[in-house]
Amino acid sequence: MITAASSESPALEILPGSVSGPFDFPSLFGNAGTVEIEIGTGKGRFLLAQAAARPEVNFLGVEWSLKYLRVTKDRAERQGLRNVRLFRADARHVLQALVPDASITRVHVYCPDPWPKKRHRKRRFFSPAALLHIERILVPGGYLDLSTDVREYFDEIRVMAGNSAVLREAEDPLFPPEGASGRTSYEAKYLDAGRPINRACYARSPGPVRGSPR
Repeated sequence: MITAASSESPALEILPGSVSGPFDFPSLFGNAGTVEIEIGTGKGRFLLAQAAARPEVNFLGVEWSLKYLRVTKDRAERQGLRNVRLFRADARHVLQALVPDASITRVHVYCPDPWPKKRHRKRRFFSPAALLHIERILVPGGYLDLSTDVREYFDEIRVMAGNSAVLREAEDPLFPPEGASGRTSYEAKYLDAGRPINRACYARSPGPVRGSPR
């Protein structure tokens, strides 16, 4: 559990060692608003734009690179954003151990590291286990919005998602897959270079998760 941040000086960064169990989001953000997670925030282009545009929504950004996390934190502080929290951690551990059931309205995963070498494939974020946790943490009707510039990885993700009992391909009204602009810095860079971005969205329908992944 994490104590609520001061309204005068919000703690944007969740410090190592401050988490002793599943997140208490109302305490973490100081309100009972809905929560969205971005896995791999990079320098924060998408996360901060959304936090500014939708101040009634709380955003948790999970990023492994300390350098990028600090860039995002600095930008959030300069913009005076209070609905952002940043956590340097392995996203797979965060989903497995720290996010409560049915607590997230959207999971955003844009251009995750594809780990192209076969011996490194096990490091990819998307796996059947990760999808089980996404199923678990999404509220019914919640969305998984994803993208990758690697077609092989995209096809692999779609096969895994197609095996889900509760995720169905859908269109998120806020983030239609056919959008032409880049959502993140990576997407914008790849589009400028002429590389196609593969996008998909899945909605969680009511129904039991396929067993407990814990």
